[in-house]
Amino acid sequence: MSSSTSDLLPALARCVGAANLLVAPDDVAPYVEDWRAAFRGAALAVACPGSTEEVAGVVRACREATTPIVPQGGNTGMCGGAIPDASGRAVVVAMRRMHRVLDVDAVNDAMTVEAGCVLQRVQEAAAAADRYFPLSLAAEGSCQIGGNLSTNAGGINVLRYGNTRDLVLGLEVVLPDGTIWNGLRALRKDNRGYDMKQIFVGAEGTLGIITRAVLKLFPKPASRVSAWLAFADPEAAVAVLEHLRARAADKLVAYELIGRACVDLVLAHVPSAREPLPQHHAWYVLLDFAGGASEQALREELEMLLAEDADHGRLTDAVIAQSLAQREDLWRLRESIPDATRVTGPALRSDIAVAVSDIPEFVSRATAAVHAAMPGVRVVCFGHVGDGNLHFNVLPAPMSAARPDWAKPLYAVLYDVVDGLRGSFSAEHGVGQAKRAELRVYKSETEIAMMQTLKQAFDPMNLMNPGKIL
Repeated sequence: MSSSTSDLLPALARCVGAANLLVAPDDVAPYVEDWRAAFRGAALAVACPGSTEEVAGVVRACREATTPIVPQGGNTGMCGGAIPDASGRAVVVAMRRMHRVLDVDAVNDAMTVEAGCVLQRVQEAAAAADRYFPLSLAAEGSCQIGGNLSTNAGGINVLRYGNTRDLVLGLEVVLPDGTIWNGLRALRKDNRGYDMKQIFVGAEGTLGIITRAVLKLFPKPASRVSAWLAFADPEAAVAVLEHLRARAADKLVAYELIGRACVDLVLAHVPSAREPLPQHHAWYVLLDFAGGASEQALREELEMLLAEDADHGRLTDAVIAQSLAQREDLWRLRESIPDATRVTGPALRSDIAVAVSDIPEFVSRATAAVHAAMPGVRVVCFGHVGDGNLHFNVLPAPMSAARPDWAKPLYAVLYDVVDGLRGSFSAEHGVGQAKRAELRVYKSETEIAMMQTLKQAFDPMNLMNPGKIL
């Protein structure tokens, strides 16, 4: 142990308390491996601060010792953005002790929370005040709002409410030199120069550590209904989306595209899953309709609109959930797709975005491209078609599954299709350490230079989550 390290650990213990500084290998282990076991690193220690001041103290101590810092929320990310490298030099700053809801202002439709607050707790606190916080994703029972902000998480309600960056009014951030920036304002309008909070949203902890946030709330929908629709192809699904948005205004909250292969996987691996329709179809959509009317009125309006789509040949079949239990069954089927895919073993997993109007062309081009590059693979495509974000996953052919790097050449094939449509290879999961090489290929030199300038300005010593994004 170097002299700087021997000085650092006592300094960190003084900042957070000895009980909240983890150094034993068994205690550190959960913080240096991601939940999918896809990324594994090592850490000098894990500091668990209980306040913004303690975070600032940890950052200052690490800066003085020139020790890298890796901020970590619920460790539910998909790109290794919260996992340290293998050198063992970094200090992980885990935000789990900063989990309080500090204020709910129902009149201003705003809530102030600490960064370690679990997303589900945020949702529940909003509901207790008869308000609604719309960010919703599969990991909401364990992911933390600071991590959601740092990755600009998406989820199922982006169609109506936007990404996480659209749901934040103010932030408090500890900067890489230990300075605390207090931007905890609940204003909808503030044109005093640069909107600094948006610099930290989506930065994956490379520019500072988010410690508190003011979040935007909404009126709580009085009613919600779900429907499972069947289509011949994605083009028909996009046509129905256009029709529903034109006729139903903001009642359409979620619109999830699901390929038949996804349903087959879930039915094969999730015992409680049930087939929603009597006949098999090539494509499906699970939608949520919500608003201030009664559930019966919403259901009748949706039935009328879907009947119009059926009459025009856009819709093949549909079922509308008649109870909360039926609605939960439909959403359980959708939410089980990632787990069912993982059960099958190695897969190419993507998180792409194209313009909604380009979705049919993307699915056609990408499917043809991966089959041409590697015959025998199986496409498992699903995602948030309402905002153009698809998870175009590929299961290997039987002979290629044994090769650990079988998917590597397919990523380039897939991302070239995405880039040809002016899309993004990362829609809601971020870049982390998983997609740094792709960033260099598919982002312009000018954009990379702008990002590097920003990083250098905020973190000239490159201690804040080094090796992520850039």
